[in-house]
Amino acid sequence: MKSFFFALVSFLSIIGLQYLSTRAYVSAEFEQSAFNGSIPSFEIVHEWKYLDFEYPTFVERQLAIKNGDFVPRNNLPLGIDIYRSRLFITTPRWKDGVPASLVTVPYPTQEISPALKPYPSWQAHSSPNNPDCSKLISVYRTAVDAKCNRLWLIDSGIVNATISLNQICPPKIVAFDLDTDEMIVRYELPASQTKQDSLHSNIVVDVRNKDCQNAHVFVTDVWRFGIVVYSLAKHRSWRVTNYNFSPNPTAADFNIHGLNFQWLDGVFGMSLSQGPKRNDRVLYFHPMASYKEFMVPIDILLNESLWTNGTIDTSKLFISIGDRGFNGQSSTSGIARNGVMFFTQVHRDNIGCWDTTKPYSRSNLGILLDANKFPTLIQFPNDLKVDHEESQGLWVMSNRLPTYLYSQLDYGDINFRILRTDVESIIAKTICNPLYESASKQKFAIVSIEEGQCY
Repeated sequence: MKSFFFALVSFLSIIGLQYLSTRAYVSAEFEQSAFNGSIPSFEIVHEWKYLDFEYPTFVERQLAIKNGDFVPRNNLPLGIDIYRSRLFITTPRWKDGVPASLVTVPYPTQEISPALKPYPSWQAHSSPNNPDCSKLISVYRTAVDAKCNRLWLIDSGIVNATISLNQICPPKIVAFDLDTDEMIVRYELPASQTKQDSLHSNIVVDVRNKDCQNAHVFVTDVWRFGIVVYSLAKHRSWRVTNYNFSPNPTAADFNIHGLNFQWLDGVFGMSLSQGPKRNDRVLYFHPMASYKEFMVPIDILLNESLWTNGTIDTSKLFISIGDRGFNGQSSTSGIARNGVMFFTQVHRDNIGCWDTTKPYSRSNLGILLDANKFPTLIQFPNDLKVDHEESQGLWVMSNRLPTYLYSQLDYGDINFRILRTDVESIIAKTICNPLYESASKQKFAIVSIEEGQCY
């Protein structure tokens, strides 16, 4: 209980003191993150009209196509990660004919549209027709734990999620040793922590004090509005719920690339920030069907007894910090070492940014891509990651997901892209640059407004 109140006090300190007033003032030209032609853009690392896989032999590939085990047009890249000389890509089993749901390609490579190599091997992936639940079924996203050389992932265990949802295996958290490519953790989520029609789709990892055993994994349940917290040291998990995890119906109506559809997706995007004290971290989060951003101290989520005993009201510990405005829906986000958060803007085919030392107000939110110069470079940014290199890069997966789900992709056109940009360069002349003061000179404050409301 003492640690709980200490965490609460620390959280209130973060809210009140997060903004640093010693920054230089930024002029009005940066308030709208204006482009002047010298701002660098994103480079295309890879692009595909459709995905292909690296089979051991040509004969095996042709046999897989004949049997329906590999249907090239049914494969879509979803999640992106990078570690050292490899890119990791997830290809969930949205439809039939997806032979593996976690793949890798070398980086750098001269091939613009390389074939995908199942990770860690073909044998690690199970066929959905006769599922082996100890193997990988349908991986949605990954998280690299660079301090401990591990790749974490959430395997939903679901196939045909948008057609006729089929939970063929329990959802599970898996980790691989990136030095040996051996599976070192496999943890099935208990039935008591999942709901009917749950979909676990995003994952982040928190490691304390460089202690690789003192790691916690956070997994979002986007369709049943919860976060599952897994402790590696305890090898058990608990489910966290809060009303801010739910979607807002007013933000559930999407109009993208001429398609109108409704997604009542709850808590989805998550990013971890280093707090004012070395051991304090904050989890920022948002539902997909929402315009708002929220925050909660990590220590609140790690206090297992709060969520298993239910003796304390935790509802007010999850705080709304601001609003991205109408059409501000976002899928994933990530924070660089300089404290800048990057987040997808799926309605705008763009990437947003925010310096976490400034108030989360629209005047302090930047847009990184000049849509007038590059109107089709990014088309539905579904995932992004900040890498762990000394000079950090920002990576984006663009995949035209709504067209894949509700219409028909043109396989004579480029449908999928992986893009990269340098973190420091891309924010240099935007309000997100930590050297610039808040556009309104105000200190960090909590603002309570309605979704999409102007202020």
